[in-house]
Amino acid sequence: MMWIIVGLGNPGDRYRSTRHNVGFRCIDTIAARWGINVTERRAKAVLGRGHRSGHNVVLAKPRTFMNNSGEGVFYLLTRFGANPGNLLIIYDEMELRLGMLRLRPSGSDGGHNGIRSIIATLHSQDFPRLRVGIGHPSPDGDPIAHVLGRFTPEESPVIDESVARVALAVDCLLEEDINVAMNRFNQRPSAD
Repeated sequence: MMWIIVGLGNPGDRYRSTRHNVGFRCIDTIAARWGINVTERRAKAVLGRGHRSGHNVVLAKPRTFMNNSGEGVFYLLTRFGANPGNLLIIYDEMELRLGMLRLRPSGSDGGHNGIRSIIATLHSQDFPRLRVGIGHPSPDGDPIAHVLGRFTPEESPVIDESVARVALAVDCLLEEDINVAMNRFNQRPSAD
């Protein structure tokens, strides 16, 4: 079986360390852990291919901006002849506490523009996704400024740990299945 594992974010140095790019960061961490070079540049995505736990895997970062993530995901599914059930989308979630992970087999966009774009392009909500909590802005804070901002020195160790846990969760998903991974990783981070 093939898995296409996509981290969402915005391309370019300007966005590299922002909260919105935590999906890209997760792909980089998984790639390093698995020894896969994510350097193959295509029109709609940068990707790397390899094998893990008996599966062919593609690790990818769309080259489109977040609001057009569906274009990159559609390209990947078409390129590799896969269906939405073979996807895992990893992305930031403002409605989850910093560092919390939530893996689900399907669902709505929950107000996330990248997921909204993917659902609209694929005409389906039936693809697994792993949300990484980036915390909510203060009550008087701007949500856009929050997601495009960088993690504070206090937040960085928490997000570092959660990104490492994402890699473990994806390993568990491939080695076991999504239900085992949800039971094991859909909980508070150990730093609490």
